[in-house]
Amino acid sequence: MEGEVKNIGEIVKQAQKVQAQIMRMKDELAKRRVEATAGGGMVKAIASGNGEITSIEIEPEIILSGDRDMLQDLIVAAVNEALRKAKELAAEELSRITKGINIPGLF
Repeated sequence: MEGEVKNIGEIVKQAQKVQAQIMRMKDELAKRRVEATAGGGMVKAIASGNGEITSIEIEPEIILSGDRDMLQDLIVAAVNEALRKAKELAAEELSRITKGINIPGLF
């Protein structure tokens, strides 16, 4: 019984260590940036590593073209790609911490 308590204590210690690493990782991800473009660079979306769009850049030519539908499509495409890259970055960082173990509910 005493050996089991010691093992449980070690498991709790490890879980707390991983939790602290994940919190640090989330803070670090908020500072990192990924970017994606659409329309040959006409629209660029920049997202933080934690999946928030931080800026969108639109080349003046696409605005001046007056093609509203195309502009909307390009914005959606760039934003979706930036969010995909942010999610991929977060998954890579999490995998490094958990050594590839999938922990449901983290992201």
